[in-house]
Amino acid sequence: MNRKSTLFRNAFLGVLVTLTIFSFASCAKKINFLISPTVPAARGYVEVKKDNNKNYSIKIHISNLAEVQRLQPPKQTYVIWMVTDENITKNIGQIQSSTNMMSKQLKAAFENVSAFKPTKIFITAEDEANTQYPGTQIILSTDQFYR
Repeated sequence: MNRKSTLFRNAFLGVLVTLTIFSFASCAKKINFLISPTVPAARGYVEVKKDNNKNYSIKIHISNLAEVQRLQPPKQTYVIWMVTDENITKNIGQIQSSTNMMSKQLKAAFENVSAFKPTKIFITAEDEANTQYPGTQIILSTDQFYR
């Protein structure tokens, strides 16, 4: 091969590797929850991935989450909220603190799919799971992501 074709081949491979790396990096975004002043031992993260249908898959993993009835004041359920790119806050589900949903190690997981693009995820303690507006007792929250 001559020098020109070698340079072209190396440049092409460089571009191909760069595109491959960026495509894998953009597959899923992992966002850590901030430290909670209400439940400081709670830790967790959110994974957001855009699927083939242009929906957003949201997966939440939490550890050391206190049982909701042990909070002050006690509540009935943890509700998960999403702030969309249109600045709309939506109730996307709940984490039940019964023995079948949370393990003895106080771990919890949650999955949902949304057509809306999330920019922030947070969890509140509530008396009702189907509440339309978040209460003031925020347990965990992410910073803004996706702008």
